[in-house]
Amino acid sequence: MTLQDDKAVEPFFRVNGVSKRYGGVRALENADLAVHAGRVHAILGENGAGKSTLIKVMTGVVAPDEGTMLMDGNTVSFRSPADAGLHGIACVFQELSLIPDLSVADNITIANPPLKFGMIDKKAQRAITLEALARAGAEDIHPRAMVRDLPLSRRQMVEIAKALVGKPRILILDEATSALTASDVTKVFAVLKRLRSEGLAILYISHRMHEIAELADECTVFRNGQKVGSYKAGTKTDNEVVEMMIGREYHSVFPPKPMRTATDAQPVLECRNLGWTDRLKDISFAAGKGEVIGLGGLDGQGQRELLLALFGVLRGTTGSVLIDGKPVSLNSPSIARSPNIGMALIPEDRKTEGLMLPMTVRENLSFASLDHLSNGGVIDRTREEQKIDEMVKLLAIKTAGIDITVGSLSGGNQQKVVIAKWLMRHPRIILLNDPTRGIDVGTKQEIYQLLRRLADAGAAIIFYSTDYDELIGCCDRVLVLYDGKVVSQLEGGGLTERALIASALNVDKPQVLEVAE
Repeated sequence: MTLQDDKAVEPFFRVNGVSKRYGGVRALENADLAVHAGRVHAILGENGAGKSTLIKVMTGVVAPDEGTMLMDGNTVSFRSPADAGLHGIACVFQELSLIPDLSVADNITIANPPLKFGMIDKKAQRAITLEALARAGAEDIHPRAMVRDLPLSRRQMVEIAKALVGKPRILILDEATSALTASDVTKVFAVLKRLRSEGLAILYISHRMHEIAELADECTVFRNGQKVGSYKAGTKTDNEVVEMMIGREYHSVFPPKPMRTATDAQPVLECRNLGWTDRLKDISFAAGKGEVIGLGGLDGQGQRELLLALFGVLRGTTGSVLIDGKPVSLNSPSIARSPNIGMALIPEDRKTEGLMLPMTVRENLSFASLDHLSNGGVIDRTREEQKIDEMVKLLAIKTAGIDITVGSLSGGNQQKVVIAKWLMRHPRIILLNDPTRGIDVGTKQEIYQLLRRLADAGAAIIFYSTDYDELIGCCDRVLVLYDGKVVSQLEGGGLTERALIASALNVDKPQVLEVAE
């Protein structure tokens, strides 16, 4: 679509001078935004830049302290997301709003279920659900499937379908592709391009620059709660955009890798023929002291199950695991995190698996280390304060205080709390499950630097990512999984995007890693 001149086509929705504060924290300051029909408008910025607060104001989640919103020239204000929905604004938030114990159909029609004689009309509900799923490019999802049984990527597709049911005028996607597989992203892009051609206005929040380049017509950058500027897509380089986002000169994302090979590292963890149901099949590899090992492959090929098996979450695993050359039985997370093994797992979903959102930053940071911080069952508050202060400084966690709820932090700072919680135990083996999903460029860079520092200090790191650039830039070598098996090991000059994709599709001759018995 050709981007029309702003003077020729007036925006039908405007945000003028909107501000929002939480206590002494300025979340949004004098923000402006113009929304045009039939365009994709990307909203960029680091976590904590004000993007999510802007979206919450636009969708009635929070009320602004100052400023106005105009729709079709009339001043509007929304008392709730339902009120915003009645005005044609729908949002797909990064953190899903689905109810796990309801079916896909129940979730999609929950705001306005079709009724017949005072009961839900199941036939009509199914028809509405099928239409919404088809519109979202997710025809493979069954309306009667329980949401709790769907993987995260499929839940995200249900969330998108749910947003489209009301046929909105403005569709807002807040990191809506961060949990999707590559094939799902392709489908969503096709859907969004079709909706744009139909005149829908789309606000697209993402930290993935290649997605912005492919989809956006125009972009607006926020930093520290303020609008930095707007520009037409394609008129700035990625480096220029990132510098607008972080307010400083942008350097190389990934820290340099040390010159080493797999045989240089002293083995800390070894897997021999590890299996679990039909999801893991004879997985064998060794992780050395100071190594960063990546797990690659298409989503859903056993990477997550491998991390869960190593951390003692899964029951009925076969094969053997050795720590420092000695066989161990990892029957529970408590065993895996015990001092003699020293594992930590950074989970995929920080909101539901990594944090207790209503509790404070202090409580979340301390929870995994209470045995280290207690004496006779009583928490040593002085030691707790000291360790928490060390972690806040180490990870540069931006918080108004450690006694505020962790749910009030930005997504990037929440993720830092998840990582810091486990670093308080000084783990020797660190397992990470897609830890930068939905995180801004600046925070990603901090995490990459941290991982390399931990490896240089002797930790063995096993790192699953759906981002090929991360695997190439962060990892000393990458094990590519396909159908629950390790089909290739890539390192050095052989660790390229082409090799990762070919191995992920299992189209090249496998180069399976062998571990000597």
